Amino acid sequence: MMDKLIARYTEQLAEALKIGEGIKVKKPKKKINKIFVAGLGGSGIGADFVASIIRKECKVPYLVGKGYHIPAYVDENTLAIASSYSGNTEETLQAFKQMEKSGAKIVVVSSGGKLISAAKKKKYDFVEVPGNWPSPRACLGYSFVVQLALLTKLCLISEKSIKSVKKSIKLLDKEETNIKRQAKRIAKKLHNKMPVIYCEDRIEPVAVRLRQQINENAKALCWHHVIPEMNHNELVGWKDKDKSLVALYLRNDDDYKRNSVRMDINQKIIKKCTPNIINLYSKGTDQVQRMMYFVSLGDWISWYLSQLRDQDSIEVNAIDYLKGELAKL
Repeated sequence: MMDKLIARYTEQLAEALKIGEGIKVKKPKKKINKIFVAGLGGSGIGADFVASIIRKECKVPYLVGKGYHIPAYVDENTLAIASSYSGNTEETLQAFKQMEKSGAKIVVVSSGGKLISAAKKKKYDFVEVPGNWPSPRACLGYSFVVQLALLTKLCLISEKSIKSVKKSIKLLDKEETNIKRQAKRIAKKLHNKMPVIYCEDRIEPVAVRLRQQINENAKALCWHHVIPEMNHNELVGWKDKDKSLVALYLRNDDDYKRNSVRMDINQKIIKKCTPNIINLYSKGTDQVQRMMYFVSLGDWISWYLSQLRDQDSIEVNAIDYLKGELAKL
């Protein structure tokens, strides 16, 4: 099932672009000088991608919250986005109620549930995405593309990123066979080992995405960090020999030169602890395309790894149990 969802990623991107074109949003009563997004899991990572993509263009801060509470700076000059695929995410619903009290310009992004019902009842702007996908983590395309479209509609960013998403669809369709072949090879190298994912700080969401997909699809632990920050702490932790660890670097041809050199030096140090070092390079002509390439590659890696580990990539019994226990309170 999950492999079929991953295979439909470009289809989802195209659909999300159409949804974005049809977004109608009321003009804010106050000038927007900051953006706050409440979202967790598959919905939260979409906001992370937006933050990374627009960082060089958007003139106002774009911040993501992944908990029950919103920060004190959310006020009438804030665009507050409540993002939950199901529309029933406990933490996001509570954050949404706080948004209402803040006087912020509220926009809901969801497939339904309590969030869409509240938006319709109280006449908040909302973007309703298709609800026929069985797994929220498979809906990244809807999550981040509609947010990019929303920011475009509000003149907070240009259409540059949207155009790049369109180019990404062509790139991924063209590279699909090669991506799956490479993913299968990498999954074999990760099997029965602990992946440690590294990348440049500006594309951290792709590392987070891969980590989360390995967690949920393959039912395995891993961790990630970014360059150059890990050079100031985690690098020192590479001290003991441990062949069960795999250092997986997500790299781009346009990585900042100093960061690229740092990665090369890091690997000289890490090689003393494990021989398992993998360098993966993206494809594409801009940051959006490169990030989308890594999303596709990473998703397929996680699925092939789930097959090697004989795991059901769809089930999330641990999360269901947690929600069930919380519901008793």
